[in-house]
Amino acid sequence: MSHIYKHIIWDWNGTLFNDVELCVDVLNGLLVRRNLPVFSIDAYRDIFTFPVRDYYAKAGLDLEKYSFEQLGKEWMDEYESRRLEGRLFAKAEEVLQITNSNGIEQSILSAYKQDTLTELVNHFNLHHYFTHLIGLDHIYATSKLDLGKDLMKKLSHLNSSVLLIGDTVHDFEVARAMNAGCILIADGHQSKEKLVGYGVDVYDNLKHVIKNAIISPNGFVI
Repeated sequence: MSHIYKHIIWDWNGTLFNDVELCVDVLNGLLVRRNLPVFSIDAYRDIFTFPVRDYYAKAGLDLEKYSFEQLGKEWMDEYESRRLEGRLFAKAEEVLQITNSNGIEQSILSAYKQDTLTELVNHFNLHHYFTHLIGLDHIYATSKLDLGKDLMKKLSHLNSSVLLIGDTVHDFEVARAMNAGCILIADGHQSKEKLVGYGVDVYDNLKHVIKNAIISPNGFVI
């Protein structure tokens, strides 16, 4: 059954911003420096999860031998130095533009650090599409649950008219905590097999979202 949404909340990393290959490469650097096996993109998508601490453990990193804080800083230092290797997903700006031109409000809710989130959104000249840009105040990509609840309080729309679009099970968990709608895209940091079974639509990519959505002044209908 279709539903009309008046405000779209986008995840950033893995949903609008394609940094998957970069993240796998940075992870593999951590592993190689510790003589551990590396991961393909598909294998990475099968282990990636929130909180990131758990995904580090699944990757084989010994969190008793190496502190999570140490690993997180090492990972983020390299990621930040290479962040512009990432790019927007195909159709990302198109769907933002169509949604915006129809008067539908949009925000970003991200586990990325606030200042660097803002910097990247500005780098791609996307800032004018968004009512709110919400990120964490640290580099360790923990949870977006509290941020999501706080964002919902700032929005003028009813929870039922807000749709969160993301690429991970955590995005679904955040949407559920916000009492918002949710769709997931299996083109980011988790595999389609990880995303199905939660009672929400899962699309292969943003192109399929555009194909299946009706975006008009009446709202974002999917």
